[in-house]
Amino acid sequence: MRLLLSTIGLLASALLCSAGAGPTLLFEADSGKVLYSENMDDQWHPASLTKMMTAYIAFQEIKAGRVTLETEIPCTELAFKEPPSKVGLPVGAKLKMDTALKALIVKSANDVAVMIAEALGPTHDRFVERMNATAAKLGMTRTHFTNPNGLPDKAQVTTARDLAKLARAITTQFPEHAHYWSLPSFQLGKIRLASHNGLLQTFDGADGLKTGFICDSGFNVVASATRDGRKLMAVVLGEPSGADRTVRAASLLEHGFRQWSWKQLFNSDTIDNVPRDSSARDVRSVRHTVTSWSCGDRKTATRLRAAKQRVKRREAKKAEKKDKKSAAKTTTAAKPAEAN
Repeated sequence: MRLLLSTIGLLASALLCSAGAGPTLLFEADSGKVLYSENMDDQWHPASLTKMMTAYIAFQEIKAGRVTLETEIPCTELAFKEPPSKVGLPVGAKLKMDTALKALIVKSANDVAVMIAEALGPTHDRFVERMNATAAKLGMTRTHFTNPNGLPDKAQVTTARDLAKLARAITTQFPEHAHYWSLPSFQLGKIRLASHNGLLQTFDGADGLKTGFICDSGFNVVASATRDGRKLMAVVLGEPSGADRTVRAASLLEHGFRQWSWKQLFNSDTIDNVPRDSSARDVRSVRHTVTSWSCGDRKTATRLRAAKQRVKRREAKKAEKKDKKSAAKTTTAAKPAEAN
């Protein structure tokens, strides 16, 4: 069993340094302590991770008493015209705020995001202004929003660090709403709608938060998990498929839980105090790496993904061999010297 656990840990560590991967960040939710990062200040299209901010503002309105979970919000013409993923309500139909939040977070419904924006804004554009003002207050200095759902827009950008700040604010300021992020599915009328967050079904301790995807961003996720009272969060951006997104986030979280040691007690780097990377890049498209049929050259993207997987496997084997050699040296050194 110990050998199996050691192997799993090695594979998790090896998968961290994924060739050509997008920005990643692993941190403690309570302290904001950075445990691992790659290019966390590079700008990226958030896609549906945008809906985390939409939910955050809705939570603020609920806490302020201006709306309740029973408040009904209507489907407007603008919301009705939004493309999938969506609930597909007709104009004039209403949802309770509680159901709207489930549809926003679990289904990642683009139409419901606009419904919430127009209900709380009280206009779409005013709500977007509030999104940007809120981002500024949270210290999300490399983030700009143009819509409440994350649909493609060149000007809609964020970073792994900024998303970490938002995720941490959500969990620390609104623990009473934590259940929305951990729902694997929910019932809407006669239909059961499932979450796109594969970690909720496969990773021990997974309890949120949100996935996102557009062709230009690749597959994104902000994932959280709690074990023995310790909550970690991973931000993964730009993976070529949903499966790769899940594996990479799981690898980061597993690494964090397994690598905790006394050394971390002296780690003072947090998502707030680490200096911004002066070489951080502006937003770019990774459409050519995405294996979805809707994103163009699927064959080239699939070949690129296969090449990355081969690199990952080689790195894992090298790490395993290195660990075996280290263990062998330790065993030899521990043997008692023979008497002369």
